[in-house]
Amino acid sequence: MKLFVPNQTTDAETRVALVPKSIAKLSKLGAEVVVEKGAGTGAFHSDEEFEQAGAATGDESNWSDADVIVTMRPPSLDQIERMKEGSVLTGMLAPLKHPKAIKMLAEGKATSFAMEFIPRISRAQAMDVLSSQASIAGYVAAILAAESSAKMFPMMMTAAGTIAPSRVMVIGAGVAGLQAIATAKRLGAVVEAYDVRPAVKEQVESLGGRFIDLPMTKHDSETEGGYAREQTEDERQQQQELMAKHVAASDAVITTAAVFGKAPPMLIPKEVVDRMHEGSVIVDLAADVDAGRGNCELTQPGKRISVNGADDGIDGGVTIVGETNLPALASVHASQMYANNMLAFLKEFLAESKVQLTLDDEIQSAAMITHGGEVVNAMVADAIK
Repeated sequence: MKLFVPNQTTDAETRVALVPKSIAKLSKLGAEVVVEKGAGTGAFHSDEEFEQAGAATGDESNWSDADVIVTMRPPSLDQIERMKEGSVLTGMLAPLKHPKAIKMLAEGKATSFAMEFIPRISRAQAMDVLSSQASIAGYVAAILAAESSAKMFPMMMTAAGTIAPSRVMVIGAGVAGLQAIATAKRLGAVVEAYDVRPAVKEQVESLGGRFIDLPMTKHDSETEGGYAREQTEDERQQQQELMAKHVAASDAVITTAAVFGKAPPMLIPKEVVDRMHEGSVIVDLAADVDAGRGNCELTQPGKRISVNGADDGIDGGVTIVGETNLPALASVHASQMYANNMLAFLKEFLAESKVQLTLDDEIQSAAMITHGGEVVNAMVADAIK
């Protein structure tokens, strides 16, 4: 059984789907691992390291002879076309955003698994790529906020006077938000946070943050899997108005609100940014290229911009960071955690040098997008139609 790890390193992607430490464990499952040359460069793993761990190095031609392909991001249509019939593809495939790729995978009778669809159950915790990568994103977001702010985060008492701590607001207290709260607090900031789910209040407070209680917060704002449910337009409008004064008073705002498979909710309109003081910063984790914004109306995905400055937005003003791949800025640990997630998942269906699928298994069935020439995930199938 040949398992292939392609080189997906670009300016925007530095992570690799498997790291050298994963190779020996995969060999025990009967996999002959081939890593495309240069795949680990962005995560500081050389081809020699992979070879010393027991992998062979390959090239683009290995798309055609691999039984299992492990990716970081969705493959191109050209790469999918080269996959052999009946092969297995697993990675963060973003199937709702790539309908052509999903159709092509089905036509090629490939079995594909989207790691984002791994269910939130106890047995699948070790495979949860969304949580592992979100945790890194939250940490990086707090570091970027501190780096981009015109103020220091901690309180300091010096001979030159006392410096008050920065005020940081985190919107969304999921995995990324909680890590952002913890990191900003460790950096010395005064942190407050808001989430539509009242149940996360204790988690926020346990990290040293102050939970913002808004009158509109409801007890039914959480889905069965523990995620925030999508709000109605009226709820979103009311939330914007109630949060505005907290946003305007903050030195740094970190937004993390996202809706699975849909455009991020717009929580900070331009008029609220206009009320923020110069030198403050917004780090928008929800920056989405397809939506053309993030949680902030002015966010430009993939860019760091300055608005409302004295020179018409060129200098000064409010800095808005719209990085679209924050985990890639901590590529070593992001790759290590992703590889561990992937290894745990591969162990579910690789054994004795074979792919042994269990179609009624709750993890495999939830993550499976295509199989046997069909799109088997109902949500994806409906979106494609």
